[in-house]
Amino acid sequence: MAFYDLMFNQCKPREAIERYAGASYTQHNPHVADGKEAFILYFEEMAQKYPGKHVSFKRSVAEGPLVVLHCHQSWPTDEDKDWAGIDIFRFDADGKVVEHWDVLQVVPSEAKNQNTMF
Repeated sequence: MAFYDLMFNQCKPREAIERYAGASYTQHNPHVADGKEAFILYFEEMAQKYPGKHVSFKRSVAEGPLVVLHCHQSWPTDEDKDWAGIDIFRFDADGKVVEHWDVLQVVPSEAKNQNTMF
């Protein structure tokens, strides 16, 4: 969560990678190139394009080397302002982030039930 907060909320992806990533960083999100430098460039660009973006953590689950975060992403300057996301991070033996998967969906303005996405 500290890694995600530093890169997303505090807009310091380079510091997040330097502090929390392992020797390599494998990316499974098809919109982000593989590797640590690609991660940094992507989130530096997102910080410029979407000022005020913010993530809040709703749930976290850890099992073995995996941590799953259920998150609410807010992008105030985007047409789709609210997103529900699941991020999965794999950690190496030293407790460093080395791999990432995610799924995202827009939070709709109307739902067919009274339950929220969070």
